Amino acid sequence: MSMETVAFGDADLLSYGRDFISNLDLVLRFKLNAPLNKYIRETFYTDVVGYTDYPFLNRENVKKDEHPLI
Repeated sequence: MSMETVAFGDADLLSYGRDFISNLDLVLRFKLNAPLNKYIRETFYTDVVGYTDYPFLNRENVKKDEHPLI
């Protein structure tokens, strides 16, 4: 699903809860059409592993020729 889904009237609201948990930089990833980290459901709401362990988008994990803004 995407903003096109809303634009075409197929939905009124899109939710990205699970994707946001594993991609705290989700807005930037959407702007750059960058790949998303896959979430690991077993780590949701735990104290040791989860929210802070997922990698952020950076120059090392994105090819510059694909995303010149990084």
